[in-house]
Amino acid sequence: MKRRVVVTGLGAITPIGNDVDSFWNGLKNKTVGIGPISMFDTTDYKAKLAAEVKGFEPKDYMDMKTARRMERFSQFAVAATKEAMEDAGLDMEKEDPFRVGVSVGSGIGSLQAVEREYSRLLEKGPNRVAPLLVPMMISNMAAGNVAIQYGLKGKCINVVTACATGTHSIGEAFRSIQYGEADVMIAGGTEASITPIGVAGFTALTALSTSEDPKRASIPFDKERNGFVMGEGAGIVVLESLEHALARGAKIYAEVGGYGATCDAYHITSPAEDGSGAAKAMETAIADAGMVPEDVDYVNAHGTSTHHNDLFETKAIKLALGEHAKKVKINSTKSMVGHLLGAAGGVEFITCVKSIQEGFVHTTAGLEIDDEECDLDYTKGEGVAMEVNCAVSNSLGFGGHNATLLVRKFVQ
Repeated sequence: MKRRVVVTGLGAITPIGNDVDSFWNGLKNKTVGIGPISMFDTTDYKAKLAAEVKGFEPKDYMDMKTARRMERFSQFAVAATKEAMEDAGLDMEKEDPFRVGVSVGSGIGSLQAVEREYSRLLEKGPNRVAPLLVPMMISNMAAGNVAIQYGLKGKCINVVTACATGTHSIGEAFRSIQYGEADVMIAGGTEASITPIGVAGFTALTALSTSEDPKRASIPFDKERNGFVMGEGAGIVVLESLEHALARGAKIYAEVGGYGATCDAYHITSPAEDGSGAAKAMETAIADAGMVPEDVDYVNAHGTSTHHNDLFETKAIKLALGEHAKKVKINSTKSMVGHLLGAAGGVEFITCVKSIQEGFVHTTAGLEIDDEECDLDYTKGEGVAMEVNCAVSNSLGFGGHNATLLVRKFVQ
């Protein structure tokens, strides 16, 4: 018998705010968190813009000795978890720590550590490489550090599926609670890859926008889109079994209804051209929730602002929802925060929860010029106040990974 799973806590570190309220208000106000890269000299780089996290101070979330043993992606995860756990009112002194788990992923881990220590290796030799290079670099250390920081001794996993990481991480946490492996899961994604090699690598793929206008760089579904803008941050949620949440009197934001995961098995960077893989993930999530396409009010699209993604995802939404695709509201949070890679699914899931809670679907900022091949309702211009009972969040990752979560209004 599958258990019902609810959302009781939210935490976010983003390019438009370092807490959920700031992030959500930024989305409502069409705040674009994109600007010139400040972390390194971009003189020789074609891509000049990124969506950097601003004003983040690790000491606001942990002691500095602890912070120094974490790379930026882990610090983001620990910080967002602090907010999510406090928001949920989760008191670990009252919990069985072996029933509280972690499913927090990072697509890449720390490129900063790799760059820094490789330079040291070349300049000073192998004996001068930092002893903590490996445990600071590897992507599972976000989950590990979250567990250590907050004493969470249950199932602890790190899903790595590139840009689908955050969504898969929440989906696997959902399954873990459904089938009794945990009562509570801290779940989501984190990333901090705005580094010379990160930007150079994605630029070499011709994946990044070369626009130098922050308002016209991340423009999902716009006819002039020419690549994504790299972002950074973390989106973490607290999921619980309904019984556990009710027993401790927790506030409930929404219910996780369904989860779908597929693979295109097609190409290492391009989605399947007919959208069939992403469509099947959506169909699976809707069926898993015991719902039908007509129940979906809103789709938070992967919407990266690359030509292929936005076109093929449009086809996927049409395949999955049929005629109803023309009636749903669709948007891309990446239009304001850029592409957070492994953290994207985490912050976009939070966006869906807030949309349900507050009855508002934010605009796709920067969308100005219609593309005749992208012919659905992408919430152009202004956000819309509307009742959202059921929202779907899509993530598509290099390697053909597709993940969809369905979240709905909680009805006891």
